[in-house]
Amino acid sequence: MINLQPAIPLQPGDAVATVAPSSALNDDQRLREGLSILESWGLLALEQSVADRRWGYLAGRDDQRFSDLTQTAPLLACARGGWGAARLLERPVAWQPGWLLGFSDVTALLLARLAAGYAGGVHGPLLTTLAAEPEWSRERLRRLLFGEPLPQLIGAPRGGGTATGPLLVANLTVASHLLGSPLMPDLRGAILILEDVGEAPYRIDRMLTHWRLCGALQSLAGIGFGRFEGCDTPDDDRTSFRLADVLQERTEDLGLPVVMDLPVGHVCGNAALPIGDLACLDGDRGALSLVS
Repeated sequence: MINLQPAIPLQPGDAVATVAPSSALNDDQRLREGLSILESWGLLALEQSVADRRWGYLAGRDDQRFSDLTQTAPLLACARGGWGAARLLERPVAWQPGWLLGFSDVTALLLARLAAGYAGGVHGPLLTTLAAEPEWSRERLRRLLFGEPLPQLIGAPRGGGTATGPLLVANLTVASHLLGSPLMPDLRGAILILEDVGEAPYRIDRMLTHWRLCGALQSLAGIGFGRFEGCDTPDDDRTSFRLADVLQERTEDLGLPVVMDLPVGHVCGNAALPIGDLACLDGDRGALSLVS
């Protein structure tokens, strides 16, 4: 992941284009609220009509959604997740320098863009979730996009020392379906942060086992876990492992720094992180920081 095409920090007056690569929007209220926040930072939101598009459960036909990715603007901000982004990668994408913001299903685009040699991918709030983010999270995103230093993130330490490498942040389910394809960036020596939503512990176990069978987890420099919203079992359920047990058991023999419970994922307080930037993961302190 060297020699990436850099993304130039935004400045007031720069344009924002709305991208809807995944599921259809139910209404545009939260979308407009998210765009208003970006405009309050001095950015210019371009005209969009993604809320009016629908093709089944998708935000328009593949051609329509693909055309969103070809817009020329310093920032492409994704409207929502769901499903559909990976369908757009069946044809070559002419990525442009700049910023691409989103998470969840947008993981497919963030990883594919990085694999193609472009920095500027931001795993962070969607336009439809931005207004619900706490002030610290919104300010973190603003600082990232405008080229200002970011504070470290603190999670739960699980040991393993410290490691430095290029940062990858992904939804586990979406990224698991890119393994073995040319759309997955090089994982060797990377710091990988995973999150997910609505997946039972046995499914998390199955996906992490797949990563192990591919040799993907073993090639990392360090691994962190964000929030796995709605992925655990009730405390009194004796028929299943708890999520924390699965995450620990599937990683404890790797000899890597491991951090749990980072504020990343499908929760209010989804910390923005730059894909491909150099990062340091401290498994003994539970800290994730960017290396300038």
